[in-house]
Amino acid sequence: MRFSGFRQLLSHWAERTPEAPALRYGEVRRTYGELREAVDARAAALAAEGLTCLGVLSDGSLDCVVEIFAAVLAGRQVVLLDENLPDEALRSLIRYTDIDSLWGDPELTEELTPSLTEGGSGAAGQLLFFTSGTTEQAKAVVLTDESLCASAWNGGQMLPLTPEDTLLCMLPLGHVFGFVCGLLWGLSSGACVALGRGARHYFDDCAYYKPTAVSLVPMLLGYLLRQNALDPELDLILIGAGDCPPELLAAAADRGVRVAFGYGLTETSSGVAISVSGDPFAMAVCPDDAVTIAEDGEVLVSAPTCMMRGYWRRAADTADVLRDGILHTGDLGYLDGDGRLHITGRKKDILVLSDGTKIFLPEYEAALMAALEHQELAVTLKNGRPALIYSGEGDPSVIRGKLRPVMEGRPRGQQLAEILIVDEPLPRTATGKIKRWELQQKAGNLS
Repeated sequence: MRFSGFRQLLSHWAERTPEAPALRYGEVRRTYGELREAVDARAAALAAEGLTCLGVLSDGSLDCVVEIFAAVLAGRQVVLLDENLPDEALRSLIRYTDIDSLWGDPELTEELTPSLTEGGSGAAGQLLFFTSGTTEQAKAVVLTDESLCASAWNGGQMLPLTPEDTLLCMLPLGHVFGFVCGLLWGLSSGACVALGRGARHYFDDCAYYKPTAVSLVPMLLGYLLRQNALDPELDLILIGAGDCPPELLAAAADRGVRVAFGYGLTETSSGVAISVSGDPFAMAVCPDDAVTIAEDGEVLVSAPTCMMRGYWRRAADTADVLRDGILHTGDLGYLDGDGRLHITGRKKDILVLSDGTKIFLPEYEAALMAALEHQELAVTLKNGRPALIYSGEGDPSVIRGKLRPVMEGRPRGQQLAEILIVDEPLPRTATGKIKRWELQQKAGNLS
Protein backbone atom coordinates (compact mmCIF):
# COMPACT_ATOMS: atom_id res chain seq x y z
CA MET A 1 0.00 0.00 0.00
CA ARG A 2 1.14 3.54 -0.75
CA PHE A 3 1.22 5.62 2.44
CA SER A 4 0.97 9.40 2.57
CA GLY A 5 3.33 9.63 5.54
CA PHE A 6 4.43 8.10 8.82
CA ARG A 7 1.09 8.63 10.57
CA GLN A 8 -0.87 6.66 7.99
CA LEU A 9 1.77 3.91 7.84
CA LEU A 10 1.72 3.37 11.60
CA SER A 11 -2.07 3.57 11.88
CA HIS A 12 -2.68 1.17 8.99
CA TRP A 13 -0.77 -1.74 10.49
CA ALA A 14 -1.68 -0.94 14.11
CA GLU A 15 -5.35 -1.22 13.19
CA ARG A 16 -5.05 -4.31 10.97
CA THR A 17 -2.34 -6.37 12.66
CA PRO A 18 -1.80 -4.82 16.11
CA GLU A 19 -0.17 -7.95 17.57
CA ALA A 20 2.20 -8.54 14.65
CA PRO A 21 5.92 -7.86 15.33
CA ALA A 22 7.06 -4.50 13.97
CA LEU A 23 10.52 -3.94 15.48
CA ARG A 24 13.17 -5.96 17.27
CA TYR A 25 16.29 -4.60 18.89
CA GLY A 26 18.11 -7.37 20.70
CA GLU A 27 15.62 -8.90 23.11
CA VAL A 28 13.32 -5.86 23.00
CA ARG A 29 10.28 -6.24 20.74
CA ARG A 30 7.45 -3.94 19.71
CA THR A 31 4.28 -4.97 17.94
CA TYR A 32 2.67 -2.61 15.46
CA GLY A 33 0.12 -1.67 18.11
CA GLU A 34 2.82 -0.98 20.68
CA LEU A 35 4.89 0.98 18.18
CA ARG A 36 2.04 3.34 17.38
CA GLU A 37 1.28 3.83 21.09
CA ALA A 38 4.93 4.63 21.84
CA VAL A 39 5.16 7.07 18.91
CA ASP A 40 1.88 8.80 19.83
CA ALA A 41 2.94 9.22 23.46
CA ARG A 42 6.35 10.59 22.53
CA ALA A 43 4.83 12.89 19.88
CA ALA A 44 2.53 14.42 22.49
CA ALA A 45 5.52 15.10 24.77
CA LEU A 46 7.52 16.68 21.94
CA ALA A 47 4.61 18.84 20.83
CA ALA A 48 4.26 20.19 24.37
CA GLU A 49 7.89 21.40 24.32
CA GLY A 50 7.08 23.89 21.55
CA LEU A 51 10.42 23.52 19.74
CA THR A 52 10.99 23.51 15.99
CA CYS A 53 13.96 21.46 14.78
CA LEU A 54 15.21 18.23 16.35
CA GLY A 55 18.65 16.82 15.63
CA VAL A 56 18.75 13.05 16.03
CA LEU A 57 22.15 11.53 16.78
CA SER A 58 21.15 8.29 15.17
CA ASP A 59 22.26 5.12 16.96
CA GLY A 60 19.93 2.74 15.12
CA SER A 61 18.06 1.72 18.26
CA LEU A 62 14.35 1.16 18.74
CA ASP A 63 14.12 4.39 20.76
CA CYS A 64 15.80 6.21 17.89
CA VAL A 65 13.12 5.00 15.44
CA VAL A 66 10.36 6.06 17.82
CA GLU A 67 11.96 9.51 18.25
CA ILE A 68 12.18 10.13 14.51
CA PHE A 69 8.58 9.11 13.85
CA ALA A 70 7.30 11.01 16.88
CA ALA A 71 9.12 14.23 16.00
CA VAL A 72 7.56 14.23 12.53
CA LEU A 73 4.10 13.57 13.96
CA ALA A 74 4.69 16.38 16.48
CA GLY A 75 5.28 18.85 13.65
CA ARG A 76 9.02 19.24 14.03
CA GLN A 77 11.67 19.28 11.38
CA VAL A 78 14.10 16.39 11.90
CA VAL A 79 17.80 16.44 11.04
CA LEU A 80 19.49 13.03 10.88
CA LEU A 81 23.04 13.22 12.26
CA ASP A 82 25.78 10.60 12.32
CA GLU A 83 26.79 10.27 15.96
CA ASN A 84 30.21 8.93 14.92
CA LEU A 85 31.29 12.18 13.27
CA PRO A 86 33.93 14.27 15.06
CA ASP A 87 32.41 16.72 17.53
CA GLU A 88 33.48 19.79 15.55
CA ALA A 89 31.84 18.40 12.40
CA LEU A 90 28.64 17.80 14.36
CA ARG A 91 28.71 21.34 15.76
CA SER A 92 29.05 22.73 12.25
CA LEU A 93 26.10 20.69 10.96
CA ILE A 94 23.96 21.65 13.95
CA ARG A 95 24.59 25.35 13.36
CA TYR A 96 24.06 24.98 9.60
CA THR A 97 20.61 23.41 10.04
CA ASP A 98 19.39 25.61 12.94
CA ILE A 99 18.74 22.71 15.31
CA ASP A 100 17.20 23.80 18.60
CA SER A 101 17.11 20.44 20.42
CA LEU A 102 18.99 17.14 20.31
CA TRP A 103 18.23 13.49 20.91
CA GLY A 104 20.90 10.87 21.45
CA ASP A 105 23.65 9.81 23.79
CA PRO A 106 23.24 12.04 26.89
CA GLU A 107 26.95 12.78 27.26
CA LEU A 108 27.30 13.74 23.60
CA THR A 109 24.13 15.82 23.50
CA GLU A 110 25.27 17.75 26.59
CA GLU A 111 28.60 18.46 24.94
CA LEU A 112 26.90 19.69 21.74
CA THR A 113 24.14 21.72 23.40
CA PRO A 114 26.03 25.07 23.20
CA SER A 115 25.82 24.83 19.39
CA LEU A 116 22.01 24.81 19.35
CA THR A 117 20.08 27.66 17.75
CA GLU A 118 17.53 29.32 20.00
CA GLY A 119 14.16 29.30 18.29
CA GLY A 120 15.30 26.92 15.52
CA SER A 121 13.83 26.91 12.06
CA GLY A 122 12.26 24.41 9.69
CA ALA A 123 8.94 23.07 8.45
CA ALA A 124 6.73 20.33 9.84
CA GLY A 125 7.20 16.94 8.22
CA GLN A 126 10.60 17.75 6.74
CA LEU A 127 13.55 15.44 7.31
CA LEU A 128 17.08 16.51 6.43
CA PHE A 129 19.57 13.90 5.31
CA PHE A 130 23.13 14.77 4.42
CA THR A 131 24.63 13.85 1.07
CA SER A 132 27.64 11.59 1.11
CA GLY A 133 29.91 14.51 0.30
CA THR A 134 32.28 12.52 -1.90
CA THR A 135 33.12 15.51 -4.08
CA GLU A 136 32.40 18.50 -1.86
CA GLN A 137 31.15 19.40 1.58
CA ALA A 138 27.98 17.51 2.44
CA LYS A 139 24.70 19.29 1.76
CA ALA A 140 21.50 18.83 3.76
CA VAL A 141 18.80 17.41 1.47
CA VAL A 142 15.24 18.37 2.41
CA LEU A 143 12.91 15.37 2.17
CA THR A 144 9.49 14.66 3.70
CA ASP A 145 7.83 11.69 5.32
CA GLU A 146 5.61 11.57 2.24
CA SER A 147 8.56 11.36 -0.18
CA LEU A 148 10.28 8.73 1.96
CA CYS A 149 7.14 6.59 2.14
CA ALA A 150 6.71 6.96 -1.63
CA SER A 151 10.26 5.71 -2.11
CA ALA A 152 9.59 2.72 0.14
CA TRP A 153 6.48 1.96 -1.95
CA ASN A 154 8.58 2.19 -5.12
CA GLY A 155 11.03 -0.36 -3.74
CA GLY A 156 8.25 -2.61 -2.52
CA GLN A 157 6.75 -2.74 -5.99
CA MET A 158 10.07 -3.95 -7.36
CA LEU A 159 10.99 -6.29 -4.49
CA PRO A 160 7.86 -7.15 -2.47
CA LEU A 161 8.08 -8.18 1.17
CA THR A 162 5.26 -9.76 3.18
CA PRO A 163 4.22 -9.64 6.86
CA GLU A 164 5.94 -13.02 7.24
CA ASP A 165 9.33 -11.51 6.34
CA THR A 166 12.02 -10.25 8.70
CA LEU A 167 14.14 -7.43 7.28
CA LEU A 168 17.49 -6.92 8.96
CA CYS A 169 18.57 -3.27 9.15
CA MET A 170 22.36 -3.15 9.47
CA LEU A 171 22.77 0.28 7.86
CA PRO A 172 22.86 3.68 9.59
CA LEU A 173 19.44 5.31 9.77
CA GLY A 174 21.12 8.67 9.29
CA HIS A 175 21.66 7.80 5.64
CA VAL A 176 18.68 7.69 3.33
CA PHE A 177 19.50 4.24 1.91
CA GLY A 178 19.51 2.78 5.42
CA PHE A 179 16.38 4.64 6.46
CA VAL A 180 14.30 3.69 3.42
CA CYS A 181 15.69 0.29 2.47
CA GLY A 182 16.61 -0.85 5.97
CA LEU A 183 13.52 0.40 7.80
CA LEU A 184 10.61 1.82 5.79
CA TRP A 185 10.70 -0.93 3.16
CA GLY A 186 9.93 -3.46 5.89
CA LEU A 187 7.42 -1.42 7.87
CA SER A 188 5.52 -0.42 4.72
CA SER A 189 5.05 -4.12 3.97
CA GLY A 190 3.92 -5.05 7.49
CA ALA A 191 7.11 -7.08 7.96
CA CYS A 192 9.22 -7.24 11.11
CA VAL A 193 12.31 -5.02 11.04
CA ALA A 194 15.23 -6.32 13.09
CA LEU A 195 17.50 -3.44 14.02
CA GLY A 196 21.17 -4.34 13.88
CA ARG A 197 23.02 -4.24 17.19
CA GLY A 198 26.00 -2.29 15.87
CA ALA A 199 29.39 -3.01 14.31
CA ARG A 200 30.39 -5.43 17.07
CA HIS A 201 27.55 -7.72 15.99
CA TYR A 202 27.94 -7.55 12.21
CA PHE A 203 29.27 -11.11 12.19
CA ASP A 204 26.42 -12.63 14.23
CA ASP A 205 23.29 -10.50 13.65
CA CYS A 206 22.14 -12.77 10.81
CA ALA A 207 22.39 -15.86 13.00
CA TYR A 208 20.70 -14.01 15.87
CA TYR A 209 17.71 -12.55 13.98
CA LYS A 210 17.44 -15.10 11.12
CA PRO A 211 16.26 -12.50 8.57
CA THR A 212 14.72 -13.35 5.22
CA ALA A 213 15.89 -10.05 3.67
CA VAL A 214 18.68 -7.56 4.30
CA SER A 215 19.92 -4.31 2.73
CA LEU A 216 23.71 -3.92 2.56
CA VAL A 217 26.45 -1.75 1.15
CA PRO A 218 29.15 -3.60 -0.84
CA MET A 219 31.80 -3.43 1.90
CA LEU A 220 29.42 -5.03 4.40
CA LEU A 221 28.41 -7.75 1.95
CA GLY A 222 32.08 -8.61 1.46
CA TYR A 223 32.60 -8.82 5.23
CA LEU A 224 29.60 -11.10 5.77
CA LEU A 225 30.70 -13.40 2.96
CA ARG A 226 34.22 -13.67 4.36
CA GLN A 227 32.81 -14.47 7.80
CA ASN A 228 30.35 -16.98 6.33
CA ALA A 229 27.74 -15.02 8.31
CA LEU A 230 24.66 -15.24 6.05
CA ASP A 231 21.87 -17.21 7.70
CA PRO A 232 20.19 -20.11 5.85
CA GLU A 233 16.79 -18.38 6.10
CA LEU A 234 18.05 -15.43 4.04
CA ASP A 235 16.26 -15.17 0.70
CA LEU A 236 16.99 -11.65 -0.56
CA ILE A 237 19.91 -9.20 -0.40
CA LEU A 238 19.53 -5.66 -1.71
CA ILE A 239 22.86 -3.97 -2.46
CA GLY A 240 23.14 -0.22 -2.91
CA ALA A 241 24.96 3.03 -2.12
CA GLY A 242 28.11 2.19 -4.07
CA ASP A 243 29.83 0.19 -6.77
CA CYS A 244 29.83 -3.54 -6.05
CA PRO A 245 32.40 -5.95 -7.49
CA PRO A 246 30.57 -8.57 -9.59
CA GLU A 247 32.40 -11.35 -7.76
CA LEU A 248 30.69 -10.37 -4.50
CA LEU A 249 27.26 -10.56 -6.09
CA ALA A 250 28.16 -13.89 -7.67
CA ALA A 251 29.43 -15.25 -4.34
CA ALA A 252 26.15 -14.36 -2.64
CA ALA A 253 24.13 -15.87 -5.49
CA ASP A 254 26.20 -19.06 -5.28
CA ARG A 255 24.90 -19.48 -1.75
CA GLY A 256 21.36 -19.60 -3.03
CA VAL A 257 20.47 -16.03 -2.07
CA ARG A 258 18.54 -13.79 -4.46
CA VAL A 259 20.64 -10.66 -5.04
CA ALA A 260 19.34 -7.30 -6.29
CA PHE A 261 21.36 -4.19 -6.98
CA GLY A 262 19.85 -0.73 -6.55
CA TYR A 263 20.67 2.77 -7.73
CA GLY A 264 19.38 5.84 -5.96
CA LEU A 265 20.29 9.21 -4.51
CA THR A 266 19.61 11.13 -1.35
CA GLU A 267 17.95 13.75 -3.58
CA THR A 268 15.34 11.19 -4.73
CA SER A 269 14.64 9.77 -1.26
CA SER A 270 16.74 6.70 -2.19
CA GLY A 271 15.87 4.19 -4.94
CA VAL A 272 15.44 5.08 -8.62
CA ALA A 273 16.15 1.73 -10.27
CA ILE A 274 16.57 -1.87 -9.04
CA SER A 275 17.62 -5.06 -10.76
CA VAL A 276 14.95 -7.73 -10.41
CA SER A 277 16.30 -10.57 -12.59
CA GLY A 278 19.24 -11.53 -14.75
CA ASP A 279 22.14 -9.09 -14.89
CA PRO A 280 22.27 -7.37 -11.46
CA PHE A 281 23.67 -4.21 -13.06
CA ALA A 282 20.77 -3.92 -15.53
CA MET A 283 18.25 -2.10 -13.37
CA ALA A 284 14.56 -1.60 -14.04
CA VAL A 285 13.33 1.92 -13.29
CA CYS A 286 10.96 2.21 -10.31
CA PRO A 287 7.26 2.79 -11.14
CA ASP A 288 7.02 6.42 -9.99
CA ASP A 289 10.24 7.47 -11.72
CA ALA A 290 11.45 8.14 -15.24
CA VAL A 291 15.04 8.15 -16.47
CA THR A 292 16.54 9.74 -19.57
CA ILE A 293 20.13 10.10 -20.68
CA ALA A 294 21.59 13.48 -21.64
CA GLU A 295 23.79 13.94 -24.69
CA ASP A 296 26.93 13.76 -22.55
CA GLY A 297 25.76 10.51 -20.91
CA GLU A 298 24.50 12.06 -17.66
CA VAL A 299 21.59 10.26 -16.00
CA LEU A 300 18.54 12.54 -15.63
CA VAL A 301 15.76 11.56 -13.24
CA SER A 302 12.15 12.60 -12.93
CA ALA A 303 10.76 11.42 -9.59
CA PRO A 304 7.77 13.61 -8.73
CA THR A 305 6.66 11.64 -5.66
CA CYS A 306 10.14 11.13 -4.21
CA MET A 307 12.08 14.25 -5.22
CA MET A 308 13.74 16.48 -2.64
CA ARG A 309 12.39 19.93 -1.90
CA GLY A 310 15.93 21.18 -2.34
CA TYR A 311 19.19 21.62 -0.46
CA TRP A 312 18.77 23.37 2.86
CA ARG A 313 19.59 27.05 2.38
CA ARG A 314 21.48 26.41 -0.86
CA ALA A 315 19.20 27.76 -3.54
CA ALA A 316 21.96 28.08 -6.14
CA ASP A 317 23.08 24.47 -5.62
CA THR A 318 19.47 23.31 -5.87
CA ALA A 319 18.91 25.22 -9.11
CA ASP A 320 22.12 23.78 -10.52
CA VAL A 321 20.95 20.15 -10.26
CA LEU A 322 17.13 20.39 -10.21
CA ARG A 323 15.91 22.02 -13.41
CA ASP A 324 12.22 22.01 -14.33
CA GLY A 325 11.67 19.11 -11.95
CA ILE A 326 14.44 17.01 -13.52
CA LEU A 327 17.39 15.98 -11.38
CA HIS A 328 20.78 16.15 -13.08
CA THR A 329 22.43 13.38 -11.09
CA GLY A 330 26.08 13.81 -12.06
CA ASP A 331 26.16 10.07 -12.78
CA LEU A 332 26.94 8.59 -16.18
CA GLY A 333 24.99 5.72 -17.68
CA TYR A 334 22.85 4.37 -20.49
CA LEU A 335 19.53 2.63 -21.09
CA ASP A 336 19.68 -0.70 -22.87
CA GLY A 337 17.17 -2.00 -25.39
CA ASP A 338 14.85 -3.16 -22.61
CA GLY A 339 14.87 0.24 -20.93
CA ARG A 340 17.08 -0.94 -18.08
CA LEU A 341 19.53 1.47 -16.54
CA HIS A 342 23.27 0.80 -16.44
CA ILE A 343 25.52 3.11 -14.41
CA THR A 344 29.01 3.51 -15.87
CA GLY A 345 30.60 6.19 -13.69
CA ARG A 346 30.30 9.65 -12.28
CA LYS A 347 30.99 12.98 -13.93
CA LYS A 348 32.54 14.27 -10.73
CA ASP A 349 34.78 11.18 -10.63
CA ILE A 350 36.57 12.77 -13.56
CA LEU A 351 39.75 14.79 -13.12
CA VAL A 352 40.01 17.63 -15.60
CA LEU A 353 43.66 18.40 -16.26
CA SER A 354 45.11 21.76 -17.21
CA ASP A 355 45.40 20.73 -20.87
CA GLY A 356 41.69 19.92 -20.99
CA THR A 357 42.13 16.16 -20.99
CA LYS A 358 40.22 14.09 -18.47
CA ILE A 359 40.86 11.07 -16.28
CA PHE A 360 37.94 8.79 -15.45
CA LEU A 361 38.89 7.87 -11.88
CA PRO A 362 37.11 4.50 -11.34
CA GLU A 363 38.83 3.03 -14.40
CA TYR A 364 42.19 4.71 -13.67
CA GLU A 365 42.22 3.66 -10.00
CA ALA A 366 41.14 0.09 -10.85
CA ALA A 367 44.23 -0.26 -13.07
CA LEU A 368 46.48 1.02 -10.28
CA MET A 369 44.90 -1.31 -7.72
CA ALA A 370 45.41 -4.30 -10.01
CA ALA A 371 49.07 -3.43 -10.66
CA LEU A 372 49.84 -2.84 -6.98
CA GLU A 373 47.54 -5.53 -5.56
CA HIS A 374 46.44 -2.89 -3.07
CA GLN A 375 42.92 -1.47 -2.62
CA GLU A 376 43.47 1.45 -0.25
CA LEU A 377 44.48 4.14 -2.74
CA ALA A 378 42.97 7.03 -4.65
CA VAL A 379 43.98 9.61 -7.23
CA THR A 380 43.44 13.34 -6.91
CA LEU A 381 44.92 16.58 -8.25
CA LYS A 382 47.90 18.32 -6.70
CA ASN A 383 49.24 21.44 -8.37
CA GLY A 384 47.12 20.60 -11.37
CA ARG A 385 48.70 17.16 -11.89
CA PRO A 386 47.48 13.65 -10.96
CA ALA A 387 48.77 12.45 -7.59
CA LEU A 388 48.39 9.02 -6.01
CA ILE A 389 47.53 8.85 -2.33
CA TYR A 390 48.55 5.42 -1.04
CA SER A 391 47.39 4.34 2.43
CA GLY A 392 49.74 1.92 4.14
CA GLU A 393 53.42 1.04 4.17
CA GLY A 394 55.18 1.55 0.87
CA ASP A 395 58.20 2.97 -0.89
CA PRO A 396 57.33 5.53 -3.59
CA SER A 397 60.13 4.34 -5.87
CA VAL A 398 58.99 0.72 -5.62
CA ILE A 399 55.38 1.74 -6.22
CA ARG A 400 56.38 3.79 -9.25
CA GLY A 401 58.30 0.83 -10.65
CA LYS A 402 55.26 -1.46 -10.34
CA LEU A 403 53.12 1.16 -12.04
CA ARG A 404 55.50 1.77 -14.95
CA PRO A 405 53.64 -0.57 -17.37
CA VAL A 406 50.34 1.15 -16.54
CA MET A 407 51.75 4.65 -16.89
CA GLU A 408 53.53 3.92 -20.16
CA GLY A 409 50.19 3.30 -21.80
CA ARG A 410 48.88 6.75 -20.90
CA PRO A 411 49.58 10.24 -22.29
CA ARG A 412 52.30 12.08 -20.40
CA GLY A 413 49.86 14.56 -18.90
CA GLN A 414 47.81 11.72 -17.39
CA GLN A 415 50.76 10.04 -15.71
CA LEU A 416 51.21 10.33 -11.97
CA ALA A 417 53.26 13.35 -11.01
CA GLU A 418 53.55 12.42 -7.35
CA ILE A 419 53.08 9.44 -5.00
CA LEU A 420 52.04 10.35 -1.47
CA ILE A 421 52.20 7.76 1.33
CA VAL A 422 49.82 8.15 4.30
CA ASP A 423 49.55 5.99 7.40
CA GLU A 424 45.84 6.51 8.03
CA PRO A 425 42.82 5.15 6.12
CA LEU A 426 41.52 7.20 3.23
CA PRO A 427 38.55 9.43 4.11
CA ARG A 428 35.35 7.58 3.30
CA THR A 429 31.64 8.00 3.85
CA ALA A 430 29.60 5.57 5.97
CA THR A 431 28.79 3.70 2.75
CA GLY A 432 32.44 3.31 1.75
CA LYS A 433 32.79 5.97 -0.95
CA ILE A 434 35.95 8.05 -1.14
CA LYS A 435 35.37 11.61 0.05
CA ARG A 436 36.87 13.25 -3.02
CA TRP A 437 36.52 16.78 -1.68
CA GLU A 438 38.30 15.90 1.56
CA LEU A 439 40.96 13.94 -0.31
CA GLN A 440 41.70 17.01 -2.46
CA GLN A 441 42.27 19.06 0.69
CA LYS A 442 44.50 16.35 2.18
CA ALA A 443 46.68 16.25 -0.95
CA GLY A 444 47.39 19.96 -0.65
CA ASN A 445 48.86 19.43 2.82
CA LEU A 446 51.05 16.46 1.90
CA SER A 447 54.57 16.50 0.50
